[in-house]
Amino acid sequence: MAAERGVRVVGTPPGLLLGRGMRAFLLLLWFAARGGALYFHIGETEKKCFIEEIPDETMVIGNYRTQLYDKQREEYQPATPGLGMFVEVKDPEDKVILARQYGSEGRFTFTSHTPGEHQICLHSNSTKFSLFAGGMLRVHLDIQVGEHANDYAEIAAKDKLSELQLRVRQLVEQVEQIQKEQNYQRWREERFRQTSESTNQRVLWWSILQTLILVAIGVWQMRHLKSFFEAKKLV
Repeated sequence: MAAERGVRVVGTPPGLLLGRGMRAFLLLLWFAARGGALYFHIGETEKKCFIEEIPDETMVIGNYRTQLYDKQREEYQPATPGLGMFVEVKDPEDKVILARQYGSEGRFTFTSHTPGEHQICLHSNSTKFSLFAGGMLRVHLDIQVGEHANDYAEIAAKDKLSELQLRVRQLVEQVEQIQKEQNYQRWREERFRQTSESTNQRVLWWSILQTLILVAIGVWQMRHLKSFFEAKKLV
């Protein structure tokens, strides 16, 4: 797989003590990096999946186009119209929220209802093997999350907004998306805390169980040795 963007920005680890200004700055950087384009190669029946961390109630738009490898020209050419891509999206609870067949070039949209890792999978309509002829298919994929998924030029033309009104709307939607990202990070931190507490509790009970087992074995050994010595009249 080759990516047209080489940097992936991840969220701030829970418990990291930063000032409010630094937290906001890092969150803005991470928010600005949401979405990006990449391309990958798949075979006839191969399936590629991607994991995207998405807050709840967030719109995601994916644009893709496919290319087939031309052995004569030794380069990738636009795929034929008969070739299609099947797109399947699952939420963190493994529920399918999108499953649809598209053409060789298309666009898919979905809205998340559960925060967490969403799985986006693509594979070709592998029933038409002759389209591949044993070759590889290159898929260019561009995923935009949240505010980046909006086409503001189209919104401005549709709602007849001035440049100032459009900018204000962009800022409002950016603030709303940042709030969603903050809520998602709080949700992740809460889940991490619950997991840590659960793990610590299990370790504590396992230690207590081990101690009880050792004590029980020690008592049993002492009683067994005592009865043995009494039977041999050594005590």
